[in-house]
Amino acid sequence: MELLKKIWAAISIIVLSLTLISCSADFELSDWQMGPFVKYDGNPVITPQGDTWEAKDVFNPASWSDGETIYMLYRAEDSTGIGNWNGTSRIGLATSTDGFNFDRHPDPVFEPADDWELPGGAEDPRIAKINDTFWLTYTAYDGETARQALASSKDLFEWERHGLIFPELGWTKAGAIVPKKINGRYWMYFGDTNIWSAWSEDLINWNPIEEPVMEPREGMFDSGLVEPGPTPLITEHGILMLYNSADDDLVYRTGQALFDINDPTRLLERSDDFFMEPDTDLEVGGQIPNVVFIEGLAELDGTWFLYFGMGDSGIGVAVYDPGE
Repeated sequence: MELLKKIWAAISIIVLSLTLISCSADFELSDWQMGPFVKYDGNPVITPQGDTWEAKDVFNPASWSDGETIYMLYRAEDSTGIGNWNGTSRIGLATSTDGFNFDRHPDPVFEPADDWELPGGAEDPRIAKINDTFWLTYTAYDGETARQALASSKDLFEWERHGLIFPELGWTKAGAIVPKKINGRYWMYFGDTNIWSAWSEDLINWNPIEEPVMEPREGMFDSGLVEPGPTPLITEHGILMLYNSADDDLVYRTGQALFDINDPTRLLERSDDFFMEPDTDLEVGGQIPNVVFIEGLAELDGTWFLYFGMGDSGIGVAVYDPGE
């Protein structure tokens, strides 16, 4: 039996390599871009379960790795609000030592509690670890208005709430914090139409900048909207942001953008083409059709795992192996 498992594992690696070659021929990557990413043929890696807090849908996960384990914070919906806000959202925690198979904590690790996050819930987490603290940005949805909120934790279980990030701005979503201080300030990208930036000296009090740093492009895959994806990466080329977008028909695809490491408001490069699009049954026909939505990126044993929501119904992963 062990021999058969090893043979099957070897065959799977060969198939993945062939898929990687075929996918990489579809578009060209500039030297500043990351990838190619190949969707795992075993997707979805997490699906709804039970009859309570994660019974209806699971999607839009954040992730972090300590080098041995990947920790995933994911959005889960129950069935209490179908027809109004599609269920109350909570945040669950799952762990994996191989990037594909996850063990789930039985209870939510973060639940909506304040008026401005009920009844819709706590949605679309993004996570950045800075020094010894995890910083969680999430969408607080009261059923009418979505607002960015902030919490922090030392262990991903016990959270200190810091309230709304931009209470004066009204509707705000998708805060992705750059996990390194730049010229004495921390930076965040946010927004779900245009992408804006904001800066902070303490990670709690944020100052938004009025002019957007990225906008939709007419006639392209991101003509309808743009929105930050996972925690941005500091690379030799600058600040790399993988982002979500939709065209005029609300088909969601993913792109990449590069910002100046010395001036995070300055866009240096932007991909001319998308690198992932909805093409499986769940992505095309899920709760929200035609959606792949990236929020989690983690590295394990030299391989990068990009986690995404599949039609707002399940969680998938795409893999990039720099050694291939």
